[in-house]
Amino acid sequence: MTINKETDGSKLLVKVEGRLDTTTAPELDKELKALDGVTELVLDFADLQYISSAGLRVLLSAQKVMSKQGSMKLTNVSETVMEIFDVTGFSDILVIE
Repeated sequence: MTINKETDGSKLLVKVEGRLDTTTAPELDKELKALDGVTELVLDFADLQYISSAGLRVLLSAQKVMSKQGSMKLTNVSETVMEIFDVTGFSDILVIE
């Protein structure tokens, strides 16, 4: 998995490539723990091929933090990943564009 971050003022864009699973989720979790001063979090999943329950937990944790200090949205979600969000109900609690 590769994580690329771009900051623009209080906006943070995080591009995630590869697989977000038990092995790689802690890395993204660590990156998303440093959200001080971020009011808009955008996760770009254009190159995310797979997400496991461990990855879903990281997203839920980030969503809880961002709901207190701003907004979080997911962009460029593939059909495969969207199917996982639909089955788990995450499509109802996350903002997906």
